[in-house]
Amino acid sequence: MSNETLSGIVLLDKEAGISSQKAVFQVRRLFDVKKAGHGGTLDPMAEGLLPVLLGSATKLSDYLLTGDKGYLAGLRFGVETDTLDTTGTVLSTSDKRPTREQLEQALSLFRGQITQVPPMYSAISVGGEKLYKLARQGIEVEREARSVTIHRLTLQSFDGDSATLDIGCSKGTYVRTLIADLGRALGCGACMSSLRRTEAAGFQIEGSFTRLALEQLSSEGRLSEALLPPEVLFTDLPAVSTIAFYDKLLFDGQKVLQKKTGSRLAPGQLARWIRRGQFGGLVRETETEQGSAVQAVWRL
Repeated sequence: MSNETLSGIVLLDKEAGISSQKAVFQVRRLFDVKKAGHGGTLDPMAEGLLPVLLGSATKLSDYLLTGDKGYLAGLRFGVETDTLDTTGTVLSTSDKRPTREQLEQALSLFRGQITQVPPMYSAISVGGEKLYKLARQGIEVEREARSVTIHRLTLQSFDGDSATLDIGCSKGTYVRTLIADLGRALGCGACMSSLRRTEAAGFQIEGSFTRLALEQLSSEGRLSEALLPPEVLFTDLPAVSTIAFYDKLLFDGQKVLQKKTGSRLAPGQLARWIRRGQFGGLVRETETEQGSAVQAVWRL
């Protein structure tokens, strides 16, 4: 397998204590490729599923960011911090603690569609400045509330002072904010104490590899076993197959009328491009003066 043409996805089980970028660098170095990216940042304190894109697959990051996410989140009652997690400065404490019944009742308030105000310690930009950079300067700015969906919110463990939640949520959900809002609803305050991502972009943590596992595979010459082909992201999409002449046109970025490809994609619809009998990239329907056409938006 030539590293110059290598393209695919590695499901990394990121360890806590390092940034997502550093984790990506470690995977890139193991596979010896020039390009690498990831499908959704995990904070340094967080661990778990981090899809790492290698080679030409780095251009598919947008397709990884839109799906739902799953987390196991630990929380500590009676503590509020500026970062909304245990890494921050403590702002207030409380001796009050909820009962299991009170916690279960409060959780029901946060299922379904809810609104969140993004935390100051986040990568959102306001006026061209990252919020976390402003927060580090002691500056707080007004943030617009966002609508997110909590598909799943169940209590996994509870000991009076802390709890663990199993969370399934839409893109853009801040688990730290969810926990802080939950703490306020309970009247005792709470902050996030741990975070493990278990689901992302349709992938599950069970199929992931730790850094140590990847290093072991590398030492045994079996690293390719951890590499998923890019097409696993698009198995639900329809397929468009073209003959060699149109393959060349699409490969060069030109548009090909659907009546010539025999496809029937709806306006703007995305499809797998089958080139020479194999997955060759993605095409999207686009309108031209001559009629509906397809154009390659990504190719191997």
